[in-house]
Amino acid sequence: MSPCRLTFCGLSHTHCEVVASALKSNPSHLEELDLSYGCLPQSGLKLLFAGLQSPNCRLQSLRLINCSLSASSGAHLASALKSNPSSMKHLDLSSNRLQDAGVEQLCGFLQSPDCKLQTLRLRNCSLTGFSCLSLVSALGSNPSHLAELDLVDNRLTDPDVEQLCDLAASSDFRLETLKWK
Repeated sequence: MSPCRLTFCGLSHTHCEVVASALKSNPSHLEELDLSYGCLPQSGLKLLFAGLQSPNCRLQSLRLINCSLSASSGAHLASALKSNPSSMKHLDLSSNRLQDAGVEQLCGFLQSPDCKLQTLRLRNCSLTGFSCLSLVSALGSNPSHLAELDLVDNRLTDPDVEQLCDLAASSDFRLETLKWK
């Protein structure tokens, strides 16, 4: 299945209903979805996240770069991913205002033993050292899948990411690539 790219398409609530329906179809053949650079309404985001919860959803890659996600959106997304964690492998939420609270919610998904996420991109998401602590805790609970973590363009210092760097250097963790500068 080729990817579905709807970048720069300010999707309406109705458009989001259609995409959510595609995610829920029996079985869904949609494996890659890119809605980046579209101002998505909060009601539309909730519909999309509900689509992710469907057991028929086999989405492996989701890009929501610069889509007006907030900390509360991060909580809704994390809840959806926890409901159906096994197929998602690549998640890019860069350039959203997730802040530490949104990342803390996503860490609940990362901790799930069923989480198979390999790549997580959180560039320019207004993160501080608190997010690093949450990520270290989550990865400590589920060390075998996440291979790439991108935290570039956040408010992080060397001491903030020190424990994440230790994880990347450890053979007990799969984390191979850590970007933060």
